Amino acid sequence: MAGQKRVVAIHDISCIGRCSLTVALPIISATGIECSVIPTAVLSTHTGGFTGFTYRDMTEDIVPIVDHWMTLGIGFDAIYTGFLGSKEQIEIVKDTIARLSDDRTLAIVDPAMADHGKMYTIFDMAFAREMASLCAVADIVVPNITEACFMLGKEYVEGPYKPEFINGLMKEL
Repeated sequence: MAGQKRVVAIHDISCIGRCSLTVALPIISATGIECSVIPTAVLSTHTGGFTGFTYRDMTEDIVPIVDHWMTLGIGFDAIYTGFLGSKEQIEIVKDTIARLSDDRTLAIVDPAMADHGKMYTIFDMAFAREMASLCAVADIVVPNITEACFMLGKEYVEGPYKPEFINGLMKEL
């Protein structure tokens, strides 16, 4: 019998909103998979549709968490990333994927940064280009249409979309 499956979710904690670690953790756990976490930020609300939210950056905590896990020899079956709050975090997470992965580890990236043709308020197009570099090291990438367009440097166009358009985006990613 195989051992307990383990995933690390690298996301923010949004105190209000159906997103982030507050959603990923219980869903992954409900499947019987152990879900470890690396919080990237703590926000009073998610960034879509709210203004005036508070934002506590957790960048300085990521490497020490990973360093500690490395001393314990903890391995992961998958590394799943979501909201990353800065270009610096993207670089740190690329390194984290390399450090925590072995030949059986699956890297899954949700480039959470945009919806409905607009970047989240704290991001710009330079962030999208940097996020594309994280997606390049992933085994699975799950962007929405807006995120895919922005990472590819394409103009976002409102749907409905033809299958050829979607397939073209997937191939380019």
